[in-house]
Amino acid sequence: MARRTLVLLISSIVFNLCGAFASGSDDHSRPMILPLYLSSPNANWHHRQTFDGRRLQRSEPNSHMRLYDDLLANGYYTTRLWIGTPPQRFALIVDTGSTVTYVPCFDCEQCGRHQDPRFQPDLSSTYQPVKCDINCNCDKKEAQCTYERRYAEMSSSSGVLGEDVLSFGNESELVPQRAVFGCENIETGDLYSQRADGIMGLGRGRLSVMDQLVDKGVISDSFSLCYGGMGVGGGAMVLGSIKSPPDMVFTHSDPFRSPYYNIELKEIHVAGKPLKLNPKIFDGKHGTVLDSGTTYAYLPKDAFHAFKDAVTRKVNFLKQIHGPDPNYQDICFSGAGRDVTQLSKVFPQVDMVFTKGQKFSLSPENYLFPHTKVSGAYCLGIFENGDSTTLLGGIVTRNTLVTYDRANDKIGFWKTNCSELWKRLNYSNAPPPAPSASDGRNTSVEISPSIAPSGLPDTVIPGVLQVGLISFDMMLSINNTIKPNFTELAESIAHELELNISQVRLMNYTHTGNNFIIRWAIVPAESANCFSKTKATGIIRRLKEHQMHIPQKFGSYHLVKLKVEPQMKRSWWKQHYWAVAVAVIVTSVLGLLALGTWLVWKYRLQDIVSYEPIAARAIVPEQELQPL
Repeated sequence: MARRTLVLLISSIVFNLCGAFASGSDDHSRPMILPLYLSSPNANWHHRQTFDGRRLQRSEPNSHMRLYDDLLANGYYTTRLWIGTPPQRFALIVDTGSTVTYVPCFDCEQCGRHQDPRFQPDLSSTYQPVKCDINCNCDKKEAQCTYERRYAEMSSSSGVLGEDVLSFGNESELVPQRAVFGCENIETGDLYSQRADGIMGLGRGRLSVMDQLVDKGVISDSFSLCYGGMGVGGGAMVLGSIKSPPDMVFTHSDPFRSPYYNIELKEIHVAGKPLKLNPKIFDGKHGTVLDSGTTYAYLPKDAFHAFKDAVTRKVNFLKQIHGPDPNYQDICFSGAGRDVTQLSKVFPQVDMVFTKGQKFSLSPENYLFPHTKVSGAYCLGIFENGDSTTLLGGIVTRNTLVTYDRANDKIGFWKTNCSELWKRLNYSNAPPPAPSASDGRNTSVEISPSIAPSGLPDTVIPGVLQVGLISFDMMLSINNTIKPNFTELAESIAHELELNISQVRLMNYTHTGNNFIIRWAIVPAESANCFSKTKATGIIRRLKEHQMHIPQKFGSYHLVKLKVEPQMKRSWWKQHYWAVAVAVIVTSVLGLLALGTWLVWKYRLQDIVSYEPIAARAIVPEQELQPL
């Protein structure tokens, strides 16, 4: 749910976990790092919903999952989670404001079209329904426990509770664990229209993934999120504790203050000057809440106007313009330039000051978002909240490692480059790719989390020293039978895979009804004979992990087949054709020059033979011209 509020739960039902979970693995207290994935935008999302060189040392071995995003375009970060045996893959919104993890069920009566196929319990040999008892609400048959979640922006999710094996991918050192999750039967609002499959609940509660893993003793009671910067994305999520950097700024988080992760914010400074506000303004209702499921930040009325006025005064040399959406009165400024790394030279620094005077600084990317229609223009990503709660969404924590130390009731902030967090976590090698579980239509190129190798080998594919061609078949499911615009689709694929359009080639396609199966070939750049190892690995990873996102008008797609071919050994002629061509041209030119020289010389020689000098001629009497 893009830019949605997750902190004000209209109503929730507390459920019993119903039965003992399987015992945990021997990987006790190991932190687990999970990737978050880029999710494609949804045109129906609106951003005004009220609740919407140093190295980090590891204290213990990590397993990890990556974060991918474009927070402002999509409204959320997702990670991959696999459920069942064999595993079924899902893209889940990482949400600190929600407790239940849920995915659409195969028999969902009202579920939207999402990124991956729905969960099918019958295809999992390890699935068990959570049986009804007096400690939970039950379905109509009084056989299975149910759950229901309603959110302030009028979206909701409800369904039954099941228990199965959760797998966290090849990058995780944590072996698959049994856990309870929700199998959706009905979803409404943004939940229905979003591209992501469901929610990964990281909040406090018995059904939270964190609480279940902590209760098993397989991780410590702590997790961290790190969102990439504006226009960069990437990042990581760490489940379990890590050794905090010495300059991480901590503030107390009171679990009894509210059911949400809160901090003790007392002041906000703009360009070094505190806003003239009563500190109690940040302590209304739920206090100051961190919510990874919300895109922007929301301040109480007086705090918002004070912040807006302070920033506007500092950039009065910029032209104030209308926002990209006429439905909202965004506060936007043009003339700041396209380079987001230089925004700090234009916009002021903002500091959050906590109870004991700890200060955490925000860069302009932590309170601005780029104007989508005017180049070099930016808008405030801080809005007025109709509630007395201060809500800090994902924009505030860009390029910031945020540690939720639940065991010690504190939350820490550390500015860093989140897209390069792997290096700062002291990993000697780049993280291996996450696995891709079969959805029933994919081929054997996809590897299950429990049996997949730790990563792609140095040669990318065993026996393939250099990749010369990558081909794949994709199945498009569109809403009509009109042939898609393949040129535009090729441009989208090239953009997603960071290639030139000339490298993406349509091979052929077939279609049945609304389904098109399209074969594409990815070739090296014209100046190269093969892909570099890094480039080939990146392309293969994006395709297998379903990280490539296409415009919504093309519908949804699934990877059907992926094929990697080695660099073809070229003949002597193909390897040296340029040299041969140059030699032929040079030889031809020299030949033509020689021929021309010879012809000129011959012509002149004829002149010398036919017309002797006058002095050498015999003197003869003049004669009349003879008749013809």
